[in-house]
Amino acid sequence: MIAKRIIPCLDVSHNEVVKGVRFQELQKVASPVELAKYYSENGADELVFYDIKASVEQRSLFTEILKETARKVFIPLTVGGGISSLADFDRVLKSGADKVSVNSGAIRRKELIEEAANRYGNQCVVLSVDVKKIGDEYHLFTGGGRTDTGIEALSWIKYAVDHGAGEVVVNSIDTDGVKGGYDLPLLTKVCDLVEVPIIASGGAGKTEDFTELFKQLPGVDGALAASVFHYGNVNIKELKETLATQDIPVRV
Repeated sequence: MIAKRIIPCLDVSHNEVVKGVRFQELQKVASPVELAKYYSENGADELVFYDIKASVEQRSLFTEILKETARKVFIPLTVGGGISSLADFDRVLKSGADKVSVNSGAIRRKELIEEAANRYGNQCVVLSVDVKKIGDEYHLFTGGGRTDTGIEALSWIKYAVDHGAGEVVVNSIDTDGVKGGYDLPLLTKVCDLVEVPIIASGGAGKTEDFTELFKQLPGVDGALAASVFHYGNVNIKELKETLATQDIPVRV
């Protein structure tokens, strides 16, 4: 069986890692380079870097931090924030990223997904979606979870995968930072919809949340989390040991 991936997420704002609740009330956590190095040395399978203000501030994603991180970290890096063109893909990949995460830029110009997949390969294109349930539908949000696009999220995910996205990170705004567990109903719908790797994001508060995720949804390929790792609520090595005792395949 393919090992499940445990992936710390570093939300970066103005050269600092930050974390909030439901994308709000952001608090500084640490230096992104040092935190990335710590996770690399302590069992993380991958790292995700999001420049969470790049799209809102309409600027290019940081690259100096990325270059420094890539020199010190030897696990795959997925990087996103302000990605709106093939030039952004090129710049980020040349700075040390292994995969590029697209969100708002692809919503504004959906052709970007197919263009990037054709040039760099599907495996390089990660679709990140910020999703919130509105009535009976799931909507896509942009602007750091502030703006409801009105776009139905599941249809968008299907379109993106059909046009080249090789992986999907599902960020549930409803569960983000709440530490009450992952959004299993949303993730179930995504698993039933597409066959590319799916990464769950938003809601982990304890080791049992990871166990429940992989037990209930074996189709989920990885679990992304931030605050539970940043603040030491969950230790990645200990988490993997626990998952292994539950017959959940992990790299230990």
